[in-house]
Amino acid sequence: MAEADSDFDPKEKVHGDPIELPQLACGAMAGSKPFPAAANHQQPLGFPGELVEDWHDKAITRLGELVDNSRALRVYLDACVKCGACTDKCHYFLGTSDPKNMPVARQDLLRKVYRRHFTFAGKYFPKLVGAEDLTREVLDDWYSYFHQCSQCRRCSVFCPYGIDTAEISMAARDIMDTIGMGQKYSNEIIGKVFNIGNNLGLPPKALRATLEGLEDEIEEETGVRARLPLDEKGADILLVTPSADFFASPHMEGLLGYAKVLHESGVSWTLSSHASEAANFGMFIGSQENMQKIALRIRDAAIELGVKRIVIGECGHAWRVAYSFLDTLAGPFDFLDRNFPVPQHICEFTYDLIQNSKLRFDKSKNDEFRLTFHDSCNVARASRMGDWAGGQFDIPRAILRTVCNHYFDMAPETIREQTLCCGGGGGLLTDELMDVRTKGAMPRMRALQEVAEENGVTHMAAICAICKAQFSKVLPQYGFDREAIVSVHQMVSNAIILTGSVQAKELEESSHE
Repeated sequence: MAEADSDFDPKEKVHGDPIELPQLACGAMAGSKPFPAAANHQQPLGFPGELVEDWHDKAITRLGELVDNSRALRVYLDACVKCGACTDKCHYFLGTSDPKNMPVARQDLLRKVYRRHFTFAGKYFPKLVGAEDLTREVLDDWYSYFHQCSQCRRCSVFCPYGIDTAEISMAARDIMDTIGMGQKYSNEIIGKVFNIGNNLGLPPKALRATLEGLEDEIEEETGVRARLPLDEKGADILLVTPSADFFASPHMEGLLGYAKVLHESGVSWTLSSHASEAANFGMFIGSQENMQKIALRIRDAAIELGVKRIVIGECGHAWRVAYSFLDTLAGPFDFLDRNFPVPQHICEFTYDLIQNSKLRFDKSKNDEFRLTFHDSCNVARASRMGDWAGGQFDIPRAILRTVCNHYFDMAPETIREQTLCCGGGGGLLTDELMDVRTKGAMPRMRALQEVAEENGVTHMAAICAICKAQFSKVLPQYGFDREAIVSVHQMVSNAIILTGSVQAKELEESSHE
């Protein structure tokens, strides 16, 4: 087996087949661990503040509860036949060479404990079926390798039995939280949502000031006062978007695009200071209780403000939670207008306006961009858009082709349902995991390099806050400009022509001439 790659140079590794099978480096990433959660991060979420004394028994008890409550999880733990279909599908394995980052090997860290305690063969003939007890060494492996899974579910696309590694990773994290061995990054963020309302900890006063500043920016650019309202009762639409959209590029540029589209549509809308966060990190840690508590904030805001519709901004896992779980976690939403999807993605909203010729664009405003699109995992493999299969792939591309003259897809085996992960999802977007994030991004960076060389692509668009934040960090390490990652609605913002704007008047004057 090869030694761990201590001289990993992203710029040297960017060229090559995106899904090239690496030479194995056993244990290369064993030392990669997130910072542990302190008591003040754990306890507000209902977890012990430190590793409990009887952690082994409580872990096994919790595992039993999880498999009793989830038939799917039990099937995933029982069904694997070690066929090997998933071995080369994980971007972390492709980037790190560590065989424990093969989906089947990562699953087995939990599966062998499950077999030891919950199967007949494992109880009486453990060595014959690879069953093992939960030792402290195994627990440490859980903490390392289950935090090297972004829950992207790419492996499940190729698994003949449909085993979902994300569900197994979520279960392992749930068990670790339950015994007091949580991860600081995700748990601290969930606490901020409970205390303040969003992941970044932005209080309402700061949020309002940010929105007013963005209104000024739009007016200065276009001559039109497109509002970004906050806590306005009686609005038609509640927009719930990731808090990154209030904070940094390219997220804020996407928020400007939402505001322009909503302004031009003529509908009334508002943001909420109570539910100023679309993201739901409760899913990352596998905690339904915390997922539900976060989701209920959206329901509370919708009722308090009296809105008729809920629209979700550009965030991959936020859309997965909203699309797949929101009605179960926080419904029924029978007080909303059922003539519209509940909830609706901002891309669906914009696409519908485009299809009905309600928006005008000057595509030449984006001529400096030669663009490709990154399918974010939770959108691609865990949700839909529109009323047809594959709408989650078609709608963002249709928007980009409407607002840009130069669009090119990456290689077919790296996009759509087979999309490669950004490398920073699933609760891994934290600085202490920068090594695994950089290596996990390598397959996507190779696919981007290919389309850049073949078609001169200069920028990559995405509809996920985590993807955009991750790429802003890792693109420079692979020789790309950090501003090569853009929001889909950033491109919309650049090209849209607002009624009464300076751009609209110029076009009208040129048409008369």
